[in-house]
Amino acid sequence: MYIYKWPADKQNDTGIVIQHGECHAKGGGISSYAGVRGGAAKSLEACMEQATKQIPSFRHKQTPLYLGATAGMRLLSIVNGSESRRVLKEVETKLKSYPFKFKEATILSGQEEGAYGWVTVNYLLENFVKYGFVGRWLNPGRATIGALDLGGASTQITFQTSDPVEDKANGMELKLYGQTYTLYTQSFLCYGQDQFLRKLLAYLIMTQGVKSKVNHPCYPQNFNTTVMLGPDVFDSPCTKGYRPTKFNPLMSVSVVGTGDYQSCLDNVTKMFSFNNCSFSKCSFEGVFQPNLKGSFMAFSAFFFTHSYINRLTNISLTSPNRMKEAIRLVCNMSISELSEKTKQQEKHMKNVCAVANFVQVLLTEGYGFDERSLPTITFQKKAGGASVGWALGYMLSLSSMVPAERLALMKAVPSGPWAGVLFLFIALLFFALGYMLIVYRNTRSKEGMV
Repeated sequence: MYIYKWPADKQNDTGIVIQHGECHAKGGGISSYAGVRGGAAKSLEACMEQATKQIPSFRHKQTPLYLGATAGMRLLSIVNGSESRRVLKEVETKLKSYPFKFKEATILSGQEEGAYGWVTVNYLLENFVKYGFVGRWLNPGRATIGALDLGGASTQITFQTSDPVEDKANGMELKLYGQTYTLYTQSFLCYGQDQFLRKLLAYLIMTQGVKSKVNHPCYPQNFNTTVMLGPDVFDSPCTKGYRPTKFNPLMSVSVVGTGDYQSCLDNVTKMFSFNNCSFSKCSFEGVFQPNLKGSFMAFSAFFFTHSYINRLTNISLTSPNRMKEAIRLVCNMSISELSEKTKQQEKHMKNVCAVANFVQVLLTEGYGFDERSLPTITFQKKAGGASVGWALGYMLSLSSMVPAERLALMKAVPSGPWAGVLFLFIALLFFALGYMLIVYRNTRSKEGMV
């Protein structure tokens, strides 16, 4: 949950938004409460109680409240549309019970999620507007940068382009702060970190056969864990293509790590399809992508993966070769080594090699980052004191629909007299400096006479 605030005077119909508060709800996303009545609503309670305290009570009824759901709910709507609608209705009813001005609970499309992430990145870097001299918001005239987002169930790439967008589904126009931006945006469902790991495990089981033990080249050598074929592997639309015709969903399988970098990379690469492009150029899965343009910021799971690689190897990912070198070192480490160096539990570190290879293939072979463009990516969790993600961009876009209050409610002095006050202050400052200079000279003159 993010709380945002903005002044009454808008800049070209879009609010100047600042992050006021943040809260991380415990448990999974609302889609994880499918089949658990009341669970999704209850998971929001702690954060909503925090919101009632952090937002001044006299502002409660004027504060718009939105809920945006992303890839987890998009997947649930594919698997079970009625349950998806039930969960959404449940959280909507819960949010309406608070003293805020509830607006909507909606599932964002992949393209919207990507575009809102792009808006957040460029807003925080002051590429749209910045606070200039004499308290005025200015257009800095900077180039925008692209956004790379990696969530649990999907991944997004968005950047401004002047090239023709051959697939209209990938084109989007946004108007912010009086400027119109033409974007390329694409969201790949099932290519989020969690769902990709499921797909990889499903592929390994399919190729090795359904049996009590499966070797995993991306797990650290001799590390082992147990999974159930249904809940942990095949009960997802993302693994449908690897699902055996006959299997026992309650069957337990022991997954044993072999710590083999090259085999891990080869298997991860097979998760991508680089064939069947019906456009002039494609990324993967037959999806159109124009030439990459400008710099990029990578956030969410991209940030955490980069952080782990950097902490484990002290190698900067400044080129595809350096990335490959660093990931090879990570994949050769034991689970105890990984946990010791990162101070993280083993259950969180078992997938570092797999996710690192996934990020490597996604960026270099999927999106096409090379020796020249890979160094333009910065990996960040926060910028300008706010969390990087789609939420701020979502709020920036929604705030253009929120009417500005009269300036008199926000400023003790209207904008005209502000100039007079500033002029008076500067005049007094010069007068004080002049007076101090005269006093100083008189003092020196007297000392010289003595």
